[in-house]
Amino acid sequence: MAVELKNDLLLRALCREPVDRTPVWIMRQAGRYLPEYRATRAEAGSFMDLCQAPELACEVTLQPLRRFDLDAAIIFSDILTIPDAMGLKLYFVAGEGPRFEFPLQSPEDVRRLPRPDIAESLGYVMDAIAVTRRELDGKVPLIGFSGSPWTLATYMIEGGSSKNFSKAKRLIYDQPAVAHELLGKLADTVTAYLNAQIESGAQAVQVFDTWGGALSAAAYEEFSLRYMARIVSGLDRESRGRRVPVILFSKGCNTQLEALAASGCDALGVDWTISLAEARRRVGARVALQGNLDPTVLLADHGAIRREVEATLSSFGPGEGHVFNLGHGITPEVDPEHLGVLVDAVREFSPALHRPR
Repeated sequence: MAVELKNDLLLRALCREPVDRTPVWIMRQAGRYLPEYRATRAEAGSFMDLCQAPELACEVTLQPLRRFDLDAAIIFSDILTIPDAMGLKLYFVAGEGPRFEFPLQSPEDVRRLPRPDIAESLGYVMDAIAVTRRELDGKVPLIGFSGSPWTLATYMIEGGSSKNFSKAKRLIYDQPAVAHELLGKLADTVTAYLNAQIESGAQAVQVFDTWGGALSAAAYEEFSLRYMARIVSGLDRESRGRRVPVILFSKGCNTQLEALAASGCDALGVDWTISLAEARRRVGARVALQGNLDPTVLLADHGAIRREVEATLSSFGPGEGHVFNLGHGITPEVDPEHLGVLVDAVREFSPALHRPR
C-alpha cells in the first residue's frame, strides 16, 4: 500500500496548483559541502562505489533533509551513469573530474554503441530509489534525474569535461547524421531510464541540459531541444494515481525559454542570468519556473543571503508555479549553515506571496 505523501508542495507547485508557501530544494543538495557526505564518500571508497551502493546512495540522499527543512529529496547519482552503462568506462581523476576510458572517436564507435539494458546495467539506481522511498516514508517527494542527450554526448565525445566542446561541435557540423544517430540512441536510453526511475518510485524527474548554452540558437533547437522534447513525449506522466512532473533545466539558454516551454514539460529550471519576472512574462502560465538564486550568494553573510532570497521571491511575484532553487548546483565551499539561512528565509518570506487556500 502506498504511503501518503505528507508534504506535496513541490508536486503541486510544479503543476502550478495553489500552495501555502513556495517549496524549496537545491541542486546538488547532497554533496561535498556537507561533512557527513564526505565521510560517507570515504566509507564507500570511490564516487562510483558510492553511486552503485543503494544503501549508501540512500544515506547521502537523506543527509540534507536531516539538516534542513527542504521540500524534496533528489536521488544521489550522476548524469554520466548512462555513458558508463553504454561501455565507455567512467572514472574520476582527482582535481580534474570525470573521464572515459573509451570515448567516442569515430562514426563506427557511434554505430557500435549499445542501448543498455536499464535493469541490468543501471538497476542500482532503481534500487536506491526504492530504498530511499521506503526511508522517506512519505516525508517529501523524491526527484529522479538524467542528463540531456546533448550534455551526455559532449562528455562521451570529448572524453570528459571540456572548455569549448570542439570535438562535439565539430561532429554536429561535419557529420550531422552521425550526431543525430548518437543523440537518438541517448534520447531512447534516457527515456527508458527515467521511466524506470518513475516505476521505482521517483515522483518528479529533471533533465539536466548543463551544456545546452554552448550551442548556437539554431544548433540548440536541432541537437538539444529536439531530443529533450522527444524524451518528454515518451515519459510516463502518471504513477500511483498522481501526475509525475517533468522539469527541464537548460543552463545558459534563456533565449530559448519560449521553445522550452512548448516542449511539453511541466517546469523550467532557470539560471541566474535572467530575472524570474522576465522569465515569467515570457512563458506565462504554460509552465512552472524553478530557480534562480546565484549559487555564489551562499558564500555571502547571512543578511545578504536573506536579502537575495527575498529579492528572488519578489521577482517571481505573487501566485503559483514557483519552486525556489539555485540557478545551478551548490558549490563545495559553501558553509552548510548558509544553506540553512536560505531555506529558513524562503519559508519566512514566501507565504505572503500565496493566497490562503
